[in-house]
Amino acid sequence: MTTSSTRQQVLVLYLSDSALDSHVVGWSRYDGTGRTSPTTGDSDEPPYETGVAALRDGWRLFQAAQLIPPYPGHEYDVSFLKHEFFFERIVT
Repeated sequence: MTTSSTRQQVLVLYLSDSALDSHVVGWSRYDGTGRTSPTTGDSDEPPYETGVAALRDGWRLFQAAQLIPPYPGHEYDVSFLKHEFFFERIVT
C-alpha cells in the first residue's frame, strides 16, 4: 500500500512597501519536501515580481509584517527589511 504525505514549502518575500503588488526586494525559500536543500533560491532574480504573482501561482499568504511607524527622529535609519510576507505551499 502506497501512502502519500504532504510537506510544506515556505516562501518569504520582502517587498518594497506594504502593498502585496509592490516589487520584491529580497526573498528566502525553505523546502520541506526533501527534493532540494532546505533553503533554495540562490538566484539573483526573485522568484516572483510581486506578492500577488506568488498568490496567482498557488502560494498561500499566512503572515504579513505589522505596520509600525518609526520612532520620531528615526524615520531615515537603516534597519531590517520591514515589509515581510510569508507564503506557504503544501505539496504531495
